[in-house]
Amino acid sequence: MQELDPKDAAPCACSSARPAPRGETPGPEQSGSPAAGRGLPGTLALLGLGLVLWFAVYFSLQDAARYVTGQVLGLDLASHLGRSVEFFLYDTPKVLMLLAIVVFGVGVLRSFFTPERTRRILAGKSEAAGNVMAALLGTVTPFCSCSAVPLFIGFLGAGVPLGVTFSFLVSAPMVNEIAVVLLYGLLGWKVAALYMVTGLAIAIVSGMVIGRLKMERHVEEWVTRIRLDTSGEKDAELSWAERIQAGRTALRDIMGKVWPWVVGGIAVGAGIHGYVPEGVLASIMGKDAWWSVPAATLLGIPMYSNAAGIIPVVEALLGKGAALGTVLAFMMAVIALSLPEMVILRKVLKPRLIVVFAGVVGTGIMLVGFLFNAIV
Repeated sequence: MQELDPKDAAPCACSSARPAPRGETPGPEQSGSPAAGRGLPGTLALLGLGLVLWFAVYFSLQDAARYVTGQVLGLDLASHLGRSVEFFLYDTPKVLMLLAIVVFGVGVLRSFFTPERTRRILAGKSEAAGNVMAALLGTVTPFCSCSAVPLFIGFLGAGVPLGVTFSFLVSAPMVNEIAVVLLYGLLGWKVAALYMVTGLAIAIVSGMVIGRLKMERHVEEWVTRIRLDTSGEKDAELSWAERIQAGRTALRDIMGKVWPWVVGGIAVGAGIHGYVPEGVLASIMGKDAWWSVPAATLLGIPMYSNAAGIIPVVEALLGKGAALGTVLAFMMAVIALSLPEMVILRKVLKPRLIVVFAGVVGTGIMLVGFLFNAIV
């Protein structure tokens, strides 16, 4: 079997911009960016002004959506169509604006967490410390479930234990900064905090379980033969101007790939918000239906999306009476157990390990769903 090329992650919906190779990082003058002529103080001043304008526009979106729906389009705000259109006009710019500011910030943050540095942090750690650290690193390294797979191979090649690499593989897509910030912006800090804590718990425990099962023999042989020598690697020291440019590059590249998924997710959410009668989802995805959590988990696996695309759907489901635990289970399954991820994992893992991975993570997701349906 041939080595997996990162380009094999093409099905992924949230590919991230990569920093330039070490020693070839373009500064502002080389990149031809507007920052080249104004320097760091001017760039920071423009960023500050942009942030003020961002807040001014963000907090006027709801009134603007209501005005356009009722006055410009002449729709009855109480009708099915009116509610759907208002939801779409409000949530589309809201989610895209939240996403833009998060992606820019993460692009700057990512300049501190290159793949080489992440591998070195995880290599040589004890099992328990490694699982916790891998899960935490997954939250600040913007790799989705598909693009995390090549990094997964690099971890194994650098000597990171199998269970630790799985903690990262689960955490990176599921507890990413985009999901947490969008949940905070749309549903409040309590839901965002619950999601983050339970997602980290699933990642840590899943990695520990897989590590204890000693399933290294179920990794494809060509992967186990890879041994990376990272002792001589040094990360490039970037200036703040270059880090800001990295944020702008991430904003351009990631938003260009993700926005169709965002708009599609909001369109689905708008349809649910406007046309699904009150109480229907409560009867299907409510607390009283014991089978709703397993069904939501299984339903989420083939419905691949990224966090930005699925969170507007989650918002609409909760607004129509679906139980929080059931909706969280659905969301986690969509993000962390996608079919494209399983296809790519098959290139590096044997079927039994893939089944164990899906079973352990799926069980953790269902336990979270049952738990929050019981206590919330």
